[in-house]
Amino acid sequence: MSFPPQTPDDERLLDELVNFQEIIRQVKPAPGEMPSVPGIEIAGCSLPLHGHAGGDHILYIAFDKRYDLEARIRAARAAGREEVAEQLELNRTRAGILLADVAGHRMTDALVAAMLHQAFLVGTYYELDNFGQITTKLFEHLKTRFFESTGLKKYVTMIYGEIDSSGKFRFISAGHPAPLVFSREYGHFVTIAPEQVVTTTPVGMIPSTVDLDGLRHRVDDDLRERYTINEISLMGWGDILLLYTDGLSDHGGHLFFPAEVERLLSDARDLPAAAICARLEEAVRAVGPATDDISFVVVKKV
Repeated sequence: MSFPPQTPDDERLLDELVNFQEIIRQVKPAPGEMPSVPGIEIAGCSLPLHGHAGGDHILYIAFDKRYDLEARIRAARAAGREEVAEQLELNRTRAGILLADVAGHRMTDALVAAMLHQAFLVGTYYELDNFGQITTKLFEHLKTRFFESTGLKKYVTMIYGEIDSSGKFRFISAGHPAPLVFSREYGHFVTIAPEQVVTTTPVGMIPSTVDLDGLRHRVDDDLRERYTINEISLMGWGDILLLYTDGLSDHGGHLFFPAEVERLLSDARDLPAAAICARLEEAVRAVGPATDDISFVVVKKV
């Protein structure tokens, strides 16, 4: 079989595609420095479907490493904002984890993930200045901005939570799979009440129903929703919190998840979080070819 010779337009298009792929590799940001929280270990893994940047993204917020908490606390107290200073103090013993899944697993989806990464970090500066912590207000803004910029065909499921040294995990969810908690004592996933995992629609599908800047979008009453702050806890030593994208839960035609994942965590329960994460990655690859980006974060109480 023979193919027609490439035309100058073909060569130009190929060059543009190669250039675009390289830009994506440069633009897609790294998750950031791993947080260090007393009594907590964190490890994560992201496996793009096509071997390069995809639509999944992990972002760590190590408050004591990303931000000058000391300077912010002094400034808040000097301005008489003691409540803000107290919240900033709490950031010393907690860390944030953002796990997002853009609908799709192409290079262009990695751009949307990069947009979320940068918008979230910029918003965080203002949140810390104004409130001393990340609030739902940031996510209301993101919801509206992504609706206006990406449209209904490009949405993002997302979970953002903060784990503290006691093992308490407070989080919001936008259409994302619910977290799982593995009990070391009982050797299996524990049941989490539905009211502890309230979620909203994915980012980008509808605007926020909160009137942020006088931009009154028309939203049907039955679609009106606000972010709920959920809370679950790792109760005992060795308990594991598992955050994941639907690439993991759908992998292997549901034969792998959750039963095989539960068995893996049971066998590896005494290992550090990083080793558990590595074992889970190995098991994922052993199941067979993936059909979606796969990402997960292991949080262990130690």
